[in-house]
Amino acid sequence: MASTDRLGGTGILPKMKRKKVADSCSHDEYKIKFQGLNIFIVERKMGSTRRTFLMDLARKKGFRVNDKLSDAVTHIVAENNSWNEIWDWLQIHKLSNTNTLEMLDISWFTDSMGAGKPTQTTCPEQSDPVPVSKVAAISQYACQRRTTLNNKNKIFTDALEILAENCEFNENERSYVVFARATSVLKSLPYAISSMTMLEGLPNMEVQPRAIIEEILEDGKSSTVESLLCDERYKATKLFTSIFGVGLKTADRWYRLGFRTLEEVQAAKDLKFTKMQKAGLMYCEDISSFVNKAEAHAVGQIIEKFVHKCVPNATVTLTGGFRRGKEIGHDVDFLITCPEEGKEEGILHKAVHSLPQGLLLYYDIIESTMEKNKIPSKQYDVMDKFQKCFMILKLNNTLVQNSDLNLHSESGIKLAYETAEPERQIESKDWKAIRVDLVIVPIQQYAYALLGWSGSRHFERDLRRFSYHEKRMNLDNHVLYDKTKKVFLTAKTEEEIFAHLGLEYIEPWERNA
Repeated sequence: MASTDRLGGTGILPKMKRKKVADSCSHDEYKIKFQGLNIFIVERKMGSTRRTFLMDLARKKGFRVNDKLSDAVTHIVAENNSWNEIWDWLQIHKLSNTNTLEMLDISWFTDSMGAGKPTQTTCPEQSDPVPVSKVAAISQYACQRRTTLNNKNKIFTDALEILAENCEFNENERSYVVFARATSVLKSLPYAISSMTMLEGLPNMEVQPRAIIEEILEDGKSSTVESLLCDERYKATKLFTSIFGVGLKTADRWYRLGFRTLEEVQAAKDLKFTKMQKAGLMYCEDISSFVNKAEAHAVGQIIEKFVHKCVPNATVTLTGGFRRGKEIGHDVDFLITCPEEGKEEGILHKAVHSLPQGLLLYYDIIESTMEKNKIPSKQYDVMDKFQKCFMILKLNNTLVQNSDLNLHSESGIKLAYETAEPERQIESKDWKAIRVDLVIVPIQQYAYALLGWSGSRHFERDLRRFSYHEKRMNLDNHVLYDKTKKVFLTAKTEEEIFAHLGLEYIEPWERNA
């Protein structure tokens, strides 16, 4: 009983205060306007007098308020309590509906009282309940969290991603990681952050991101982010690195030379461009715009057609953000493999060279640099050792419109570029330049490559960090090496890789970390 009294709640008030509660307004005196809510106000850190006042106020406004905590309660209101504290307190009561309770800060309550109705963001008919059990068990690793595209904290993650990007531009790896990890945690939460107390107990919430979140909660925006968005160096770096073939060093050199726009860069007579940069600048308008799912599917049909001409049983798999369920992306990535070992060799050159000249706007083939039995590094490496081709394809709009059809079947339908007139295409611009990456993968390493190329980037970083720190294993896009047993672990599927690491399998659409 002593511990229950300390935590607060119903059935714990001294006898005199019980009488005060009994004398307070009952539901019989007021009409209940909001049938979907059944509120319980937590006395812990609030006090019985304030709790009684708030209960009466809510009833006067038409809210149903429970005196006692029971399975009938749908919403819990607390003040100055962290979510983990409330979670621990709830365990004492052993409710059957703990996982569907929505936990609300007192700020929601006061806003609702002022409006005379439940605020929109937490009305039961308009939002999902917060699964409290998940709040108490959020891992520091993205590979142990399920992160869908349903981001309930976009106002914070958008700001933090801008700051993380700027840290990358300035090659400040430490600060980049701080912002990236905080962003990843926020994206995984099944509820929206509405007060700083809700950050308590969450992993990876260091001083820098907390300060940004607090400022947004108070002012609706971050002055730091607003200032950065107006910063000349940040804007120029972001613009220049969006060009195909331009990295940070080149972008920094252009900035130091005084360039601020692409027009200035293109007009410069003394600048020398690589073949890739020339193509990037030539098609920058198309490439800088988003690729949608229909366009990605249409590109896949083209690639499959010419790959299967070389090896009929080859597999072409769409990866990247589109595999994770995204509707748009910046480019389209495909893994190509064959069921027979060694059969994948030569496919890339044959397939690329068989593409019609008018279709292939640019390509650059990077040969494989794989070393057998090489132990993967513990560091995250964006580039792997597979043979790959970076290309720009001319995608005809007609093909995109028909992308839901089986265009390479025996139906007699031809691909759009096979019947179009090239001169007319250029004049009317009924096509779009699309960035495409093709990666050739030996069948033995396909599962690891598929996992690595599916992303997201932070999910992959944390997967490798988890492997190294928690399992004494090194993971990359090629292999998984067990440092304890000193063996390479084989896997035919992504599920097997997760099993090797002792992780619960996470679907691609839940890896949007």
